[in-house]
Amino acid sequence: MLNIILLGITSLLTDISSEMIYPILPIFLVVQLGASPAILGFIEGIAESLASLLKVFSGYFSDKIKSRKPFTIFGYVSSTVGKFFLFIATNWLYVLAGRVIDRFGKGIRTAPRDALIADSARENKKGAAFGLHRAMDTVGACIGILLAYFLITHFKSSFKKIFLLSLIPAFLGVVF
Repeated sequence: MLNIILLGITSLLTDISSEMIYPILPIFLVVQLGASPAILGFIEGIAESLASLLKVFSGYFSDKIKSRKPFTIFGYVSSTVGKFFLFIATNWLYVLAGRVIDRFGKGIRTAPRDALIADSARENKKGAAFGLHRAMDTVGACIGILLAYFLITHFKSSFKKIFLLSLIPAFLGVVF
């Protein structure tokens, strides 16, 4: 049960971090960095395709070597590093690198993390375990969006400041 709660907290914190960034990232790219909508589509297409492909392979390899935790930790660390690239971005290539590294992390961690949850849950409680994890993940997403909105509307925070602040929950998620 402890693994399930810790993975839920990690997902909650990581989603807070991600959702602080993703709603404002297109605006940052186009308005601040002068990227075209085609560049935005290119970045997102590459990043999301990579994540989808890696989920298949990371699950296979974590099953093969029977070790899920290193994949999961490496995936969360990669996502945090990717967010740092957004903070230091001065052109769209940094954003591309950040998104690719972030989605690489998501692709690497997802299947092994889900297997850890399944392995940690009692046979008759697997649905509850995944439900708890999904609920914490969703709460994190809601908090992240609200936090970004609050930072923009009440503190007139810049994109860079929000990117920097998003590293705090991302780092805490890795610690958990």
